Amino acid sequence: MSFALGIVVFALALLISIAWHELGHMWAAQATGMKVRRYFVGFGPTLWSTRRGETEYGVKAIPLGGFCDIAGMTPHEEMTPDERERAMYRQSTWKRLVVLLAGPAQNFILGIVLVLIVGLSWGLPILGDKPVHATTVGCVAPTQDATGKLADCTGDGPANAAGLRPGDRLVAVNGHSVADDTDLVHRVQASSGDVVLTVERDGRRQDLTVPVTRVQRMTKDADGSLRPVTVGAIGVGLHVDYVRHYDLASIWGGAASFTGDLFTQTWDALIGLPSKVGALWTAVTGGPRDPDTPVSVYGASVIGGEAVDHGYWDVFFLLLISVNFFLGAFNLIPLLPLDGGHMAIALFEKLRNTVRGWFGRAPAGPVDYYKLLPLTYAVVAVMGAFMVLTLTADIVNPIKVF
Repeated sequence: MSFALGIVVFALALLISIAWHELGHMWAAQATGMKVRRYFVGFGPTLWSTRRGETEYGVKAIPLGGFCDIAGMTPHEEMTPDERERAMYRQSTWKRLVVLLAGPAQNFILGIVLVLIVGLSWGLPILGDKPVHATTVGCVAPTQDATGKLADCTGDGPANAAGLRPGDRLVAVNGHSVADDTDLVHRVQASSGDVVLTVERDGRRQDLTVPVTRVQRMTKDADGSLRPVTVGAIGVGLHVDYVRHYDLASIWGGAASFTGDLFTQTWDALIGLPSKVGALWTAVTGGPRDPDTPVSVYGASVIGGEAVDHGYWDVFFLLLISVNFFLGAFNLIPLLPLDGGHMAIALFEKLRNTVRGWFGRAPAGPVDYYKLLPLTYAVVAVMGAFMVLTLTADIVNPIKVF
């Protein structure tokens, strides 16, 4: 029951995020003197509407988004005489940019508010390298049995003898920064002779040269079977911080740092979208699903439902934050029909007319959107195909989070 509720709640949250995006466009257009004809949540047949002033507000039957109808977004629209002077394409460049930016800005604002709420309620996950601390420093067990139990050992152990202390943060191994405890263990196990550990203690860093002891440990093969291997060990227990907790005083800096890291990840995800097509196709055609591939609205809703079903509301909201940041950034791509495409046209017209002015020429007319239709159709087709591929992968081979 909670799984179904989670799916419905997450889908509703996505709908609200899109409606919030369109509200940004509407409020900015009204504030800059443009005419907003309609603001609707959903598509298809109208279920309910009301008119306030010159704008019709309403809800449509298909809850897959929403729209804000601003008079004169392009010069090809049919407009009444009172709309022509207020047409969006005839406004100054700064007004057009403000209106177009307002939508993505709403997604970023909503995401940041949710970051503050999650940070105060549950803490924020560490997106970069995870702090790894030594919990125990002792002897090195020479062997390990098939159940994972280590043999008894005595003595100080190499890490202890080298000066490592419980509570030290392990920053790097042989100059390579440590991403998490698994990364550190793999680097040590692959070493022989000595390793140089960069540790942080009381805010100061120092290098410790630690002799590596070769020991026997069990490793799991791809088929799940265990076999003994010889690896390096130094005799240290580890603890990893995956979440940072905040209070009212510290949340602001923590939220700013987390938001910056999330923006970086969002940018990397956008740049990497074309490279994910192959991995998605592999998932659809019977291969494994790469957890680093994008998900559709359906897939995100299912993950949100699973998070609620397992009681992880923090994961639910973090997923919603990621979706809002992605929506905001995606809409800034300078291609029609996205907001970024309209912004690119507004800036082009401004630059073109400025250059014409340098040569004493009158401003040229607005860009002919009809000439851009082939490119627009191509972008829509590619986006549609990618959405279908992602949706198919989420249905036949979903990402497993829990």
